[in-house]
Amino acid sequence: MTRHTNMLGEYLRARRELVTPESVGLPQLGVRRVPGLRREEVAMLAGISADYYLRLEQGRDRNPSVQVLEALARVLRLDDAGTAYLLGLGSDSPRRGRRRPRKEVVPAGIRGLLDSLTQPAFVEGRYFDVLAANPLATALSPRLVAGRNRLRDVFLDPAERSLYPAWEEATGSLVAGFRESVGTDTDDPRFIELVGELSLTSDRFRRLWARHDVHAREGASVTLDHPHVGAITLNREKLLVSGSPGLLLVLYHADRDSDNDEKLRLLASYQAAPRTRTSADSPVT
Repeated sequence: MTRHTNMLGEYLRARRELVTPESVGLPQLGVRRVPGLRREEVAMLAGISADYYLRLEQGRDRNPSVQVLEALARVLRLDDAGTAYLLGLGSDSPRRGRRRPRKEVVPAGIRGLLDSLTQPAFVEGRYFDVLAANPLATALSPRLVAGRNRLRDVFLDPAERSLYPAWEEATGSLVAGFRESVGTDTDDPRFIELVGELSLTSDRFRRLWARHDVHAREGASVTLDHPHVGAITLNREKLLVSGSPGLLLVLYHADRDSDNDEKLRLLASYQAAPRTRTSADSPVT
């Protein structure tokens, strides 16, 4: 799999196909042969020529001004994360050769913090690799252990998929966050390997990747269907690890004195209790 040579054009095309004429105040006249907006409609609404917009989509002009990109972001109804991604694509950074994989290392202080926390917590890397996790995170999901990849597990591991009652929503958010995390830096062998594998093995991933959705990696509420405590809704926080670009500390916590708080305590006691390890407790490979 090679890096796309026209990421700006691909992004513009994918996003305009998702914008309906009605949403931008255009009348729906006749039969439309393409989904979403036509190129000339985007150009008109952004205040640029149709020929210039065509050159952008075809990759024949890769130096649009910030003003043009911001106008296109407005027409394509991009949020802050999508706009920032579009501006990055238009920055015309020089291409670099294929690089060696960058090793992501969890600072010793963060590892110590993980061990001291009484909530489920783990550290994820830029490509959603699990780099470290505390025991309660592993009790929440046996796949939350160092060496696993969250993106791969959610799409390809049936046991991990079963944790998410709203699996389609969860996967959509995950892929959008992955694209924001990677940005325009797609020469890393880890990225190439992961996207290539998922594109070949998951129809759902392939469709989501083609949408070019972008979403900031941020906290949210998440509901899991846990085999031991049932449905549990937790607040998920994502905190930047200072001095380690791309690394996030992910922490789950429940609203205080709620049923979910009680379930989390039960899960913690279950994890702490000595018991015979079974195949169901082992990470799925």
